[in-house]
Parts: sequence; structure tokens; C-alpha cells
Amino acid sequence: MRKLTEFLDENKIQYVKEKNASEFTTFRIGGKCFTVYPENEDEFISVISFYEDNGVKYIVIGCGSNVLFSDEGYNGAVIMTQKLSKISVTDKIIKAECGAQLAAVCKSAYKNGLAGLEFAYGIPGSVGGAVFMNAGAYGGEIKDVTVKVRVYSTKEKRIMEFDNETCGFGYRTSAFQTGEYIILSAEFELTEADKVEIKARMDDFIGRRKSKQPLNYPSAGSAFKRYPGRYTGQMIEEAGLKGYTVGGAQVSEKHAGFIINKGGATADDVIKLIEHIKSVIKEREGIEIETEVRKID
Repeated sequence: MRKLTEFLDENKIQYVKEKNASEFTTFRIGGKCFTVYPENEDEFISVISFYEDNGVKYIVIGCGSNVLFSDEGYNGAVIMTQKLSKISVTDKIIKAECGAQLAAVCKSAYKNGLAGLEFAYGIPGSVGGAVFMNAGAYGGEIKDVTVKVRVYSTKEKRIMEFDNETCGFGYRTSAFQTGEYIILSAEFELTEADKVEIKARMDDFIGRRKSKQPLNYPSAGSAFKRYPGRYTGQMIEEAGLKGYTVGGAQVSEKHAGFIINKGGATADDVIKLIEHIKSVIKEREGIEIETEVRKID
């Protein structure tokens, strides 16, 4: 890491040599990581280019809301995008940098009388993460409003722009999951609407989240992808797994689609619990369910 720290020092880019992933993930789980905090797009790209040229293992993290870091930490560098959080509004277009929180983008839309992002209010993620996985809730998805995504291609070593059609959006997937493209920013096209109505929809969605989801415990959000034609959480509940616990990890008693950190949970606890759930559902239903949570090690 000496060469890496020399580069960061020379370019005055902030970093922390040892920071537990439990401090920056919503699961509150994970060991020591080398974390880097670029201030702007130019720094972000320079760090990525340096890592690529020098064979440094790295991962880009926004709000850390859909990931599970190993208990041993991460043998590489974690690039945190939280400082890349600019949001601007021009007519019906909202442009947001990759590190901007979805909640902030939704509030900006509301303040400008723009509708279309209400479904995302309450999703604990960043713009980059939301585009990366085509985040969605309550019948809406990021693909519904995205018109442009600005990325850095690690293969071609240049900035590129994708329109909605070339983003390859699907259920919890996109063209950006190949590993070649690093999301820099995105533009969303919304529609003009009455602010009172927009606020009412936002309040409704956040109210539903609070009443149905275990928001008082650390988690990575919904743990499993929806199986075609079925609600995975319902299958887990019908299997009698609500409240099932492995170490400090538990299937939420409030919503069986969530795995929560009841206190002191390790990544190993979560992985064992996920495998148990998948095994039970496979035996009962004859189907394979997939996790939404990305394991990082």
C-alpha cells in the first residue's frame, strides 16, 4: 500500500488506513478497510485510473446499504463517494452525482415541484448504487426516470454517456454490473406536479416503510430478490423462519424479507442464515432464491 499512499499524499486526497466496514455500512458489519474519499469527479477518476494501472484491488461504495463486508475486512481499497453529492435542477431534469443520497434527490425534486421519484424516498442508498442495481419500490424503478448516466470506462479509459436504452436496466440489474463502468452521475427526467400531492405520496411511502420494515435495526434492506410471481418474504414467513436466528443475525419478525443485525452479528452469521433460508425454500418450494446483498471480501 506504500505506493498507493504516496499517490494519495502527493495529490492531497483524503484516506483512512484502517476503518471498520461496520462504520460505513447499514448492516454495521465488517472488518478493517483502507478507505479513500475523493472530493470531486476529477479526483475520483484519477484514483480509479491509478488503481487500474497499478493492479490495486478496489471497490466503490456509496451509502453502504446493500453490501456485506467480510469480518476480516477488505484486502484492497474502498473508494467512498459520499463527497460527490452535488444535485442540480434544470427545468424537468435533475442531475445528481453518484454519491448523492436518494433521499436528498427526492427532496430536491419535491422542492422544485417535480414528480416521479417519490417511490425512492426512504431507499437508503446513493444515486450510483441505485442506478447500478436499478433500485425500486412500490411499483417504481430508477429506470423509469433515468435519461442519462455518465460513467468512466476502465477499459477505454475515458468518460462515456449512456442513454436509458443502453443502460441495460432489468430487475435489480444494469449494464454497469460488468465491472467496466464506474458511475459518475445520472440525470432523471421528471414531470411537473402539485407539491402538496408529491409530498403526500412521499409521506405515504415512508409511512409504509416504517410500518412494515424493521428500520430500527441495522440491515442491508431487502435480503432477497423477488422470485417471478412470488413474494420471497412471504415464502420465508410461510416456512416458519420469521425470527430464525444465527448468532447475531435474525430473520426480522416484522418483515421476513429482511435479515437484521440484532447486535454483534458477524458476516459469517449472515451468510449462514442466508444459506439456511435458501436451503429451506429450495426444499419446500423447489426453487432457488437469490440474494440482493453483495458480499465483499
